Amino acid sequence: MRFATTVQQGRPQLGLVDGTDWISLGADCADLRAALEAGTDLAAVAGAARAQGTRLPLAAQTFAPLVPEPGKIICLGLNYFDHAKEGGRDKPDYPWFFYRGKSSLMGHGQPGVVPKVSSKFDYEAEMAVVIARKVPRHTPKEQALQYVLGYSCFNDMSVRDYQKRTGQWTIGKNFDATGGFGPVLVTADELAPGATGLRIQSRLNGQVMQDANTSDMIFPVDETIALLAECMTLEPGDVLIMGTPAGVGQARTPPVWMKAGDVCDIEIEQIGLLRNPIVAEGA
Repeated sequence: MRFATTVQQGRPQLGLVDGTDWISLGADCADLRAALEAGTDLAAVAGAARAQGTRLPLAAQTFAPLVPEPGKIICLGLNYFDHAKEGGRDKPDYPWFFYRGKSSLMGHGQPGVVPKVSSKFDYEAEMAVVIARKVPRHTPKEQALQYVLGYSCFNDMSVRDYQKRTGQWTIGKNFDATGGFGPVLVTADELAPGATGLRIQSRLNGQVMQDANTSDMIFPVDETIALLAECMTLEPGDVLIMGTPAGVGQARTPPVWMKAGDVCDIEIEQIGLLRNPIVAEGA
């Protein structure tokens, strides 16, 4: 199954994607996180919607972030060896975890904003993982994937000079409107375990900038969940952002920074294409 969150009457609304149609799942399933927390049988609700719901053209919808208000957004840095290498770092022995906040998120088709205080605005193609149900502490790697609802696309847009102002990356990763998320979630049963073997690309104004495979991740989804479960309880609707491959703008000579008027695409094979135009703050 495929799901997408669109804006209906000014509010986010979760819906089923069926071919070229979007079908609302109704008021009781308006928010993906809330539906998961309530233990809603999304397959049953989607089946009823497919049979009886009002169909709207998917292409005509305004998209919200797939999970508008995740409880936690946990990101991985340096999770592809080639990206670590281009940044002058060795392969990490443990993930470089950092947080994003919900105020940084925007949906497919919504603008990424170059902040007034910096021009060093970079793209990062990443895969997002949505947690379906509570992950008990100390869940082993072999059991981790049963807690995954599905996968989506993410653009971890980064304000590089602010990211480098401290040893912690949080400030450079949390400017408003810098986390493109969506447009669709593909449930885990439709993909290989851990969504491995999928081509992942970023394209800036149509030019391929990053081109890799999700099997190249240093810490795959199952291991990442197990490592996090050593420390914390993952909850329904939490989101993991799985890191980016080589080819980011800051590592190029000369560097390539996104600017107003650009369009950035993130595409993951079998999952979808996330597109965000780039604008200047205040435009």
